Amino acid sequence: MKLIIAIIRDTDQDAVAKALTSQNLRVTHIASTGGLLRRGVTTLLIGLEDEQVEQALQIVRDHCAVDETGKKGATLFVLNVGEYLHF
Repeated sequence: MKLIIAIIRDTDQDAVAKALTSQNLRVTHIASTGGLLRRGVTTLLIGLEDEQVEQALQIVRDHCAVDETGKKGATLFVLNVGEYLHF
């Protein structure tokens, strides 16, 4: 099991979350603040199987817009999960 922590711009969160859930990936949104200009960001927690990681990363890549500086605004952490429970 893996956990992806994706910190993305607020403006991208809807497109990213919809694309992830359309592929049956579970997503939890957490509102957060960060970055140089303290712009609004959203932190997504994505729990998935090891073989789904590349698919999820590609979805985030594809659905984050390029900003005025020509960069996409996403920071991702992929963590190993010892146990995943869903009640």
